[in-house]
Amino acid sequence: GFGAFLVSAEVLEQADYLYSCADTEKLYQLLLQFKDSDDAEFLWRLARASRDLSLLPNIEAGRKKQLTFEAFEYAKKALEKDEQCFAAHKWYAVCLSDIGDYEGVKVKIGNSYIIREHLERAIELNPKDATSLHILGYWCFAFAELPWYQRKVAAVIFSSPPVSTYEEALEFFLKAEEVDPNFYSKNLLMLGKTYLAMKDEQKALLWLTKAKEYPAHTLEDKEVHKEVVELLKKLA
Repeated sequence: GFGAFLVSAEVLEQADYLYSCADTEKLYQLLLQFKDSDDAEFLWRLARASRDLSLLPNIEAGRKKQLTFEAFEYAKKALEKDEQCFAAHKWYAVCLSDIGDYEGVKVKIGNSYIIREHLERAIELNPKDATSLHILGYWCFAFAELPWYQRKVAAVIFSSPPVSTYEEALEFFLKAEEVDPNFYSKNLLMLGKTYLAMKDEQKALLWLTKAKEYPAHTLEDKEVHKEVVELLKKLA
């Protein structure tokens, strides 16, 4: 009833606060209590928190793998509970991609179609979600960049392996920036890298400079900053 609704609204508010503070361990412990919930809003957040925990630098390899697969199960359950939840589609896609790292190239390439479908669905359900646009751009970039020998492997396994172009990747990265300017250091970096791949050094320089000036709050921001500095050295 209404009491339960209030409790869940309060927990979600607390969860989102912990997420904004990057208090990953605490957030995971909070949401873990709701792992048997029927509410997709809890489940996709638990998937994201499990994944974030798996990405912490000091995590032990066995634990990392366990969390990666757990995250996928929570995302899958979120999707089963609510097909209309954009975040469930997004994290299902992300977590499916993560488990591919453990399951080899064949599975990874097979999954890539499904990943794209769910990202597109997430964007359809929420066109203003910059992160989904970014991840789809990243998907396109990865397949545009796929080395020829992997393409050969893919062509042997699948009659039509996934293909994309830098132009398509660029479109999604720019769209993400338009929806939510400066939301993510990595989107700025990827814009720079995409323009580099397209041999447009001037525009690459513009975005890489923006990425360099981005205030580094998270561990990922710091890694992005390091990569940006390296790329700018090469361009100088």
